[in-house]
Parts: sequence; C-alpha cells; structure tokens
Amino acid sequence: MTQRKRPSNTLRLSQSKRQSNSVMTQEEDEDVTFTQPSSSQVQRGLEKLTPAQVDQKTAEVVQYILVKDQKKIPVRRAELVKNIVKDYRTVYPEIIKRAKRIFEQVFGLKLVEIDPKNHMYILVNNLDTPAAAASPVKCPSNPKTGLLFVILSVIFMKGGIVRENQIWNTLKKLRVDPGQRHEEFGDVRKVVTEEFVRQRYLEYTRIPHTEPIEYEFRWGHRADMEVSKAQILEFMGQLHEQDPRSWSQQYREAHTGSSSSQNASSSQTSSHASTSRK
Repeated sequence: MTQRKRPSNTLRLSQSKRQSNSVMTQEEDEDVTFTQPSSSQVQRGLEKLTPAQVDQKTAEVVQYILVKDQKKIPVRRAELVKNIVKDYRTVYPEIIKRAKRIFEQVFGLKLVEIDPKNHMYILVNNLDTPAAAASPVKCPSNPKTGLLFVILSVIFMKGGIVRENQIWNTLKKLRVDPGQRHEEFGDVRKVVTEEFVRQRYLEYTRIPHTEPIEYEFRWGHRADMEVSKAQILEFMGQLHEQDPRSWSQQYREAHTGSSSSQNASSSQTSSHASTSRK
C-alpha cells in the first residue's frame, strides 16, 4: 500500500506564505477603495451624526488598537475601516484625530503611522523623558525580550544589516538552536522570522540573486521608534563586560542620534519589499 507523502517544511512554508500574501493583498485592495475624506466631507458627515455616536465609534477604535497592541501587531487602516469604522468612514479622519488625543492624554501613548504607503499604525511610549528611559523595551525583562535584544544588538553592531546565518550562529552560541524546540521560546525560528517581523521589530528580507535562497535582517520600524541604540550598546557592554565607549563608531551613532545606517537600510528594503516574509 502506497503511503501519501507528507508535504515538506519548505512546501508548508510556501503555502503559508501564499495564504498570508493573499490576505495582505485583499487588505491592500480594500484600502485602495477607501479614499481619505476631505475636510468638507468630514464636516458634512459630522453634521449627520450626534457627538455621542462619534465618541462611541472613537472608543471602539481605541479599544481595537489597544487589543492589537497587546501582541505588538501593527494595525492597518484597511482593517480599521472594514472592521470598526464601517458606516462612519466619511468621518474617519476625525475619529483617528480623537483616538490619538485619547491615547496621548489618557494612556501616555502616541499613535504613529509607521508605514504611510500601506497606512499602518503602532502605539509608542509618549512620555517626556530621555529616549533610553522612555523606551517601552527598557531592558530584557523577560526571556523573549532578551532574545529580541540579542538580535537587535547583533544587527546594530554589524552596521545595520545581518545575514540570517549570522543570527542563527550567534543564538547557537547562547544555546538557543533555531533547529530545535526551545523550552522557553518554542519554535525559535518562527518567533524570530514571523512574530518579531509581524510586530515590526525586525525586517526579514530575501537577498536577491542568491542560490540557495538567503535572507537578511534589519531593525524594523517599531524597533527604530521604541528601542534606544544607547541602551542596546549598554546591554552589549554588560554582556561582554566591556565599556560601551570601546566600540567608538557605535558609541558615536548611539549618542549623537545618528540613524543614517538604519535609514539607508530602510530605503534599500523598500526597493525589494515584495520579497520580504510577512
């Protein structure tokens, strides 16, 4: 009796990626059909609604974004309009404006559009304190945050772009093997290439013209906004029992607010973003 072959990991990954891309494409198509209302359209829309109705819809938007933020998942304008705003889309700009005000005044958070092209929002800390102190990722307070810090540190120390195998080799030295199920993290490779990427802490991009196919990592939009490079350098100093100033180039970048290498990386990423894993 012939047994049916189980699909390989590569095939399953390819199928999963196609499904993910299909959902993304559908959301993008829905967003294309949504035209940002003009100020006059918004005003006419507000005249047809009571203040209580607009406040209620704003509260629903705030709640939706807060729930998404618990898993650090960016929110697309398309899903907000489709799932929450619905028939109130003519006053969408007013709803978002009020939501931003609530996040700032009530929660001390800032609603930021990290991807103006695809209209994606995240919440970041809005406290008026130095960047290192205000960072939502203050220190490796739990194992998964520690894992993220290690990866961000490697990318920062290597100039902003790191090949995938360098990340895996570093983790193996720390006894975190991406090929084995970890007691704390579970599927390490999935956490790094899917969860951290979906949360926009990392960008995971295919390197063109490589055979076999290779990928590279960069800091994601959320990491740029939430994680202080000075803090990362301090973390490296503690890890290696070394004065952070001994890494002179990185120290200058971390303490002058220079992010030219990260900006350059982001611009390179946009040129072949379609090859990124989601």
